[in-house]
Amino acid sequence: MSQQTDQIFDLFIVGGGINGVGIARDAIGRGFSVYLAEKDDLASGTSSGSTKLIHGGLRYLEHYEFNLVRKALMEREVLWKMAPHIVHPLRFVLPHHKGLRPTWLLRLGLFLYDYIGGRKLLPATKKLNLKTHAAGQPIKDDFTTGFEYSDCWVDDARLVVLNAVDARERGAVIETRQQVVKTNKVDGIWEVDVKDVLTGDVKTIKSKLVVNATGPWVDHFLNATGKGSNIQNVRLVQGSHVIVKKLYDHDRCYIFQNEDGRIIFAIPYENDFTMIGTTDHDFTGNPDDAGITREEAEYICKSASEYFKKEITADEAVWEFSGVRPLYNDGASKAQEATRDYVLRLDGEEGEAKMLNIFGGKITTYRRLAEAAMEEIETVLGTKKPEWTMGATLPGGDFAHNGREDLAARIKSAHNYLPDEMITRWVRSYGTYAFNILKNVSSLADMGEHFGGTLYAAEVDYLMKEEFAVTAEDVLYRRSKQGLIFNSDAEEKLASYMIAKRS
Repeated sequence: MSQQTDQIFDLFIVGGGINGVGIARDAIGRGFSVYLAEKDDLASGTSSGSTKLIHGGLRYLEHYEFNLVRKALMEREVLWKMAPHIVHPLRFVLPHHKGLRPTWLLRLGLFLYDYIGGRKLLPATKKLNLKTHAAGQPIKDDFTTGFEYSDCWVDDARLVVLNAVDARERGAVIETRQQVVKTNKVDGIWEVDVKDVLTGDVKTIKSKLVVNATGPWVDHFLNATGKGSNIQNVRLVQGSHVIVKKLYDHDRCYIFQNEDGRIIFAIPYENDFTMIGTTDHDFTGNPDDAGITREEAEYICKSASEYFKKEITADEAVWEFSGVRPLYNDGASKAQEATRDYVLRLDGEEGEAKMLNIFGGKITTYRRLAEAAMEEIETVLGTKKPEWTMGATLPGGDFAHNGREDLAARIKSAHNYLPDEMITRWVRSYGTYAFNILKNVSSLADMGEHFGGTLYAAEVDYLMKEEFAVTAEDVLYRRSKQGLIFNSDAEEKLASYMIAKRS
């Protein structure tokens, strides 16, 4: 079935990753009309495959990416304050490896890291004696000296979802499982055919400007819209991670140097696990098919085992994931040397409908990228309202940057029948929006069917109604992470429930 609407949107955004939803949120808040189409689920590609850090990128200093690092460092505390439920500070321990970078170089890098980004809330770097400090206990006795510095954690998939929720609450049209199948320019206006992946229905959306925020598919989309053939604006680099059972009891993270020049993180993950990664190698093929290779998993585990007393093997992984990063193709010889900064390009002749293409970018600087994108968009569509996202909280983030415990106490006081584990997870997932899920709930029985872990029907219903969730995978692996503790029977039970709910 084919439909057409007479409405002409200011922006048609292709792609529901962090850049697409970030631009949608910023644009709708400035008074522009927005339609966003995502062919799968929000954050189903690169944006849920990151190392889940809001960070400057200590290793980028070696490649003289000072502007990128400074820009990213300045965003750490901005994002922490606008989303204190899904962002929190971390302390990273960098053991000194005597055969690699010298102590003076580490000190210099960390000094720059501390002072070029306007740090105010995060604690400064300090030296550690790993023979006596708790951070030295799980790692080999060869490592006696370390340095501890600050960065932040983010639930990357939830960051995407909350930007989309905010954009929709402000008036944007956000639709998932909608694939762009054809684009055409008619009298200075884009006509975009969008196919509903679930029903097969096709509709035509009109827009003054198209934003190509398709991440690793950016060149493919350009080819498909007739902008050329065999375009190679981006260099696809795959990064993979493994999740293993918790390797240590404290709350610090590790950053390990490898002899090949790369670094590996080990980060506490979802209370009972440790996340280790990432890799950096060039990727060819369809990003839809990307998945961790056995070679990558073994590399990650071997690299971590160089430092941890306990040897880690790839067979111990309880979950693995990969993301394909669309780095701007700057001609760097090694994947880890390619720039992580973003490049924006506005295409289109004078008088014809234009397309803004987004190349590269990082989770950390997505808000800044959106502001830069709006500058380009306003050269075409004019200015309506000023920039506004600095200091504007994301849905559920309207509480103090260090107020998680107070919020948990508020929820417990009003709903003392909820398990503490559930309240903790909800605070760092939904923030004050947890009360929206509990609007008509006065007992655990009111939460409805229990699927496993701390996942009940009331939360699933909320995710389907308010957060664009369609499948069990959307709920378990992007919005709640409960998939880490679910078995196949529990997953099937949830899937059946959601299918029945949709029909």
